[in-house]
Amino acid sequence: MKITFYGHASLGIQVNDVDILVDPFISGNPKASHINLDELKADYILVTHAHQDHILDVEAIAKRTGAMVISNFEIVSHFEKLGIEGHPMNHGGMWDFDFGTVKYVNAIHTSSFPDGSYGGQPGGFVIEGEHKNIYIAGDTALTFDMKLIPLQTKLDLAILPIGDNFTMGINDAILASDFVACDKVLGYHFDTFGYIEIDHQVAIQKFFEKEKDLMLLEIGDFIEL
Repeated sequence: MKITFYGHASLGIQVNDVDILVDPFISGNPKASHINLDELKADYILVTHAHQDHILDVEAIAKRTGAMVISNFEIVSHFEKLGIEGHPMNHGGMWDFDFGTVKYVNAIHTSSFPDGSYGGQPGGFVIEGEHKNIYIAGDTALTFDMKLIPLQTKLDLAILPIGDNFTMGINDAILASDFVACDKVLGYHFDTFGYIEIDHQVAIQKFFEKEKDLMLLEIGDFIEL
């Protein structure tokens, strides 16, 4: 499993020969100007919630690639009206796709489309594929619901927001890694704009002091599990 960071909360996940994008917000992010949107591959697009900084490039990529959108019912319905194929889910639901299993889990945040219309309830994803298990938290506060995840799934990686202000910050993300029983963390949702800028060294040190590994990738860099 290969995971590429495209800035903000945007990820590329490659499972065998299947390409998955998560929350593509690239064309609107000056820090990701070196990423060519037209070259990104996508068989599926996972969307955690409807805010613009998570859905901006969904339509363009899906129409170019034919990717299926996986999200809550409201978001999938929105994109289906635009002629995009989708698979609707809701909290606690799980489905087997050709790349593995996806479970839609709780997140504490808000969710509305740029025009203010209702975007359903926000969520995160637990993905089991290629004998690796990852948790993509989405935009969320720290929540006790995270403790339910390791009761069913032993995680190899937790992808957690760390930028604070709109989501968890560094200290809460450390607690979140305890809750999900995973000491290997990929941080995201940080540095895109002023409200969520962080000190990288302080963040890494705080995780290190708790015997945890925090990875902060440069935009376009990747890790392999």
